[in-house]
This record gives sequence, C-alpha cells and structure tokens, in this order.
Amino acid sequence: MASAPTSGEDSLIARYFSPIATDPGAFNLDDDAAALRPDGNDIVVTTDAIVEGVHFLPDDPPDTVARKALRVNLSDLAAKGAVPAGFVLTLALRDTGETWLKPFAAALGEDAGHYGCPLLGGDTVSTPGPLMISITAFGRVPPGRMVHRSGAKPGDRVLVTGTIGDAALGLAVLKGGKVHAALSASARERLIGRYRVPQPRSGLAAVVRDHASAAMDVSDGLAGDLTKLCGASGVSAVIDVPSIPVSDSARDLLSRHVAGIETLIAGGDDYEILCTVAEDRVDAFVQAAQRAGVTTSSIGMVVAGTEAPKFLDGQGGEIVLKRRSYSHF
Repeated sequence: MASAPTSGEDSLIARYFSPIATDPGAFNLDDDAAALRPDGNDIVVTTDAIVEGVHFLPDDPPDTVARKALRVNLSDLAAKGAVPAGFVLTLALRDTGETWLKPFAAALGEDAGHYGCPLLGGDTVSTPGPLMISITAFGRVPPGRMVHRSGAKPGDRVLVTGTIGDAALGLAVLKGGKVHAALSASARERLIGRYRVPQPRSGLAAVVRDHASAAMDVSDGLAGDLTKLCGASGVSAVIDVPSIPVSDSARDLLSRHVAGIETLIAGGDDYEILCTVAEDRVDAFVQAAQRAGVTTSSIGMVVAGTEAPKFLDGQGGEIVLKRRSYSHF
C-alpha cells in the first residue's frame, strides 16, 4: 500500500503523478529512485528542459506544455535509433493549482502511454521565477548501435524528415505582426500546433539505426544543427535550398516575401530528424520511412572539408546566412 502523503509536495505527487507512474520500476513514486530492468540493450540517456518565456509562452495551454516537454526528449531518442524506455521529471512551479496541473498531468500520462515511455520518478520544487519542466528520458538500443553525430562521410546524402520552419512561423503567429496578418485562421492554427506540440519521429528509430551514418534532431534550426553534425564528423556539406521541404503555408509566405528562408532554416523547434545516409542506402531508407508513415527529403550532399555547410539557391549561388540557429546565450 502506498504511504500516506506527509507534505504538500507528497500530496501533489500522489494526486497528479503517481496515477500515471504505472511502470513497476517506478515503485508508485514511493521511493528515492526508480529501476530500469536490464534486457541486453544499451541505455541511451537524453535530457531537455523547457522554460516559460523561452520554449513556451506564459499563456500556452498546460496540456501542450506537457506534450512538448516529453516529446522534445523523444525526438532525441529517435535520432539516436533508440526506443523509449522511461523518463524522470523535474517541475519548478510557482503554484500548485489544479487548473494548470490537472491537464498538464493528464496530457503527460497520455503521451507516456502512447509512446511507451513511462514516468519513473522525479522531483517537484517551488520557484518565484518562470515555470521550468526538465525531463531526462531513457531509451534502449542494441549494443553499440546508437547513431552518433560523428559518422557522416563525404558522398553521403543529407536527408531530413517532414517539413522545416513551421514551428518558427507558429511562434511568429503567436507574437502577432505580419506573419499573423498574412495567414488564414486555419493556417495559423496549423503552424501554432507545430510550435506547441512537436511530432517526434519515434517510429523511425529502427530505420535511422539501420541506415543512417550520422543523425540528430532539428531543435535549434536546420542550418545550425547541420553545422554541428558536420563539425562532429569532420566534414562539410552543400545544401540545395529549394530541396528543403516546407509546408504550403511556409511556401506561400516565402513567395510573398512575408518570411525569408533564414527564418525557416534557423528558427528551431522543428524536431524533425536530420541524418546522413550512404548513397547505396538512400532508397532503402526512404522506403522504410514511407512504410513508417514519415516523408523524407534529400536536401544535399556531404563533402570533404571543415568549413561550415553551404546553402545554395536555385541558380547555384550561395545564400549568406546572418544566423544559423537559435541560441540561448
């Protein structure tokens, strides 16, 4: 039988989070730690925090905040070829009112069940400052099979899933201004959804593991994250900008010069998978991704060198970027 709550924190945990900590290794959140059962796989560990006013807006719905907090970590696991195993949660809260916590916990539990990533434990603290949600997620991958950033080789193709730039445009919509004014209500809602609720490519974990030479998720912007991947691999890349997949709404804004390509490829929060694949494995990768229901696009080539990747327009001219990614500092 679970022990009776002895403090406000215990009561909060018992009310909102114990009901969704259904994995036996969570021990009903009654202990100081959780246990992950060994099964012969390597354990992949990733952590991401989201902060009010930085990664989500103060008036964002609590259910979308919960989903984003978990999904940005699931995106990292997918890019490493790992299947979710569980997560721990740290919450820094200003208050513990039911209006915010109840839908937050409900959405977190729904996503934990949907993605097979159970809550194992964590911590709750009070703060006078902005809300902060930090999640550390664990995944499983066959021994020695985690996909690193450092495996790209000259001649590999550069591929990306989904579409790029919608989340940055969604944030621009929420902030008002010319992007908001230029779109229909339905287009605004679609873009806001991409910003608030990422779609981690968890179904591609095995595909990435079997075919990619290097991979990471696109969190800070395609241009900047590709630069990081190339740096880790000791290579460069040439990207055909017209091949970068964008949504109809993004294409419309580009065509009317309401938004520029730099906004799309340097804005961040896409949470798509960016990977490099040897030429003789590209078709197999694309077909496997299609079977998993995920679209992929070839956007360029890995080349020898250590300079930053080049982004070329439709005429082969280099596009000079003032910035390549979102930066916290």
